[in-house]
Amino acid sequence: MAKKIVKLIFPQKLIKEPVTFRMAKKFDVIPNIRRANVTETVGELILDLEGKPEDIEKGIAYLRKSGIEIEPIVGDIVE
Repeated sequence: MAKKIVKLIFPQKLIKEPVTFRMAKKFDVIPNIRRANVTETVGELILDLEGKPEDIEKGIAYLRKSGIEIEPIVGDIVE
């Protein structure tokens, strides 16, 4: 299993949608929320994504296509 840490930035229209859950089910990726900040206008999540490397990449592509901005995280999360 591979692991990748990413920051997801949700636009206002997607804050109440279960897109992370859908991605996890569709691509067999295990998300672990490390940090979250959600307001009425924007949502930010730091996630560990665990699964097969190709499934993680497909899941990230799905989230991007849904309208979520994704940034890689390197070195600022305590293991």
